[in-house]
Amino acid sequence: MTTTATARPAEFDQSLDAKGLNCPLPVLRAKVMLNRMHPGQILRVEATDPHATVDFQAYCARTGHEILSVVECGGTIEFLIRRAATPVSI
Repeated sequence: MTTTATARPAEFDQSLDAKGLNCPLPVLRAKVMLNRMHPGQILRVEATDPHATVDFQAYCARTGHEILSVVECGGTIEFLIRRAATPVSI
């Protein structure tokens, strides 16, 4: 199990099950959900694509969304992402 976190919040506002989807679908589906959310809200994403961590790090770095935590357990990777106040469109 791999864990990277900064003050992991106990709650999230929306959840996305992206298990079984390969690149780029987890990020694209997360993008749609984040665009519909309010600034500061938290999206929980569960993914199984081994490239998802790199993909979400790159996506968030470009858009301004913040990855609050990444937890991998049993082949599933859970991301908690805080929506940016003013995300950059890509």
